[in-house]
Amino acid sequence: MELRDIEIFLVLAEELHFGRTAERLLISQARVSQAIRKQERRIGAALFERTSRTVRLTGVGRQLRDDLQPVYAGLHQSLERARLAARGVTGRLRVGMMPFNVVDLHPYWRVFRSRHPQWELEIRQEAYVDLFGRLREGEMDVLVTWLPVEEPDLTVGPVLCTDPRILAVSADHELARRTSVRLEMFADFQHAMAPDMPDYWEDSYLPFHTSEGRVIERGRPVTNAEELINRVGMGEIVHSFPSHVTRHWGMPNIRWIPVTDMAALSYALVWRTEAENEPIGALAAVVRELGATRF
Repeated sequence: MELRDIEIFLVLAEELHFGRTAERLLISQARVSQAIRKQERRIGAALFERTSRTVRLTGVGRQLRDDLQPVYAGLHQSLERARLAARGVTGRLRVGMMPFNVVDLHPYWRVFRSRHPQWELEIRQEAYVDLFGRLREGEMDVLVTWLPVEEPDLTVGPVLCTDPRILAVSADHELARRTSVRLEMFADFQHAMAPDMPDYWEDSYLPFHTSEGRVIERGRPVTNAEELINRVGMGEIVHSFPSHVTRHWGMPNIRWIPVTDMAALSYALVWRTEAENEPIGALAAVVRELGATRF
């Protein structure tokens, strides 16, 4: 079975839709159908049950998917290691970011890259979905996120930055003309948070109750920054942020208001303890040496 055909099969097994599979792989639907028919002829059994409305894996298809996924992932990793080795790179460090201030943290990235050219440093913004779970599953090597992180299998490294808190509201919101706000005011308006956060961690970002015991209401969860800020701009929610976002989101329909009684957020490196390696240790050493950035 050719590598491209394996890829087509695995993506279709995930999407269960010929059109989305073709779009994701930048090929035609006819090419997807051709690859699946060829695999089914070779195996001698149907891999998918198709109707005019649905696509489902057969039992044989599920078994093939489960067998091929780790093989395909391992092959990709081998090819990627070979590609990096050809450039003189012996490894890659993937850093997932929860804060938006990638640019503010460039001094750490520059020093790491200059000292360790043998390791590729990849910085990427993360979606707000099961971050600790994805760190545990190896989708990233290091996560930059707010404290506290109280997970027994995760190591909390040095702090990169500490940031005061602000409230984002739409330009026509009733709070938009205020020069500051207090947490007690938050209970009058709906907020949004990411799904399935540990309670202690979510509470450290946005408390569940005010000091007087009023509930701070959460609405429909959000999973990405674009959705979050758009809902603020539409006046559907208000949302508290670290203040660095004002340097990265210049939006005329948003007002940023200092929050006087919320503690600043500190963001630190976090990694899976058993996965700690030389590149992770080197990045932590750079952050400790340069010290935390304050705004």
